[in-house]
Amino acid sequence: MIYMTETAVDGRRARGDATRTKVAREAAMIATVSGLDSISVGGLAERAGVSKSGILTVFGSREAIQVGAVAQARRIYIETVIAPAWDSEPGRPRLRALVGSWRRYLEDQVFPGGCFLASAMVEYGHRDGPVAEAVRRLHREWLDLLESELRTAGAADPVADAFRIDALLDGGNNRFQLYGDRADLDLGCRLALEVVGD
Repeated sequence: MIYMTETAVDGRRARGDATRTKVAREAAMIATVSGLDSISVGGLAERAGVSKSGILTVFGSREAIQVGAVAQARRIYIETVIAPAWDSEPGRPRLRALVGSWRRYLEDQVFPGGCFLASAMVEYGHRDGPVAEAVRRLHREWLDLLESELRTAGAADPVADAFRIDALLDGGNNRFQLYGDRADLDLGCRLALEVVGD
């Protein structure tokens, strides 16, 4: 019997993790333009430069790829929206920083079709199952963060204010994607900042 060395196992695991990350990232990018439902193993293999069998080895199913895309989008969102604002003082300063980094996230076209979460919520808002639950958890995390910072800021109704901020940013994103006019993005962010207050 042949036993694999620990180094060989670790190397294979590292390659699998790299493939998983690469494919999930590409799936998240596709999802903002064409939707999570448009993701296919063949299309991903072509775009990511990974074999179909390699994709199915690390994910096992199309649904697992979609859930992986949501998880990868979450990582990207944390890196590009949350982390840049985290050094700001909790409360209003951090909320203002979050709105600013969210705006840069869209201006920099981190995802080709705008905000991943906005796209996924529309597509999966009326569904059940693991993908829909992953999207709901991601949105709930965002709202929880806004509500927590609003409580710290002393907002009278953090839940309602978080709803307003989220809705205004989504509106700015949707119009920016539809019309390509940064003025719409500016307006959504400015109105969100008015909710945050001074």
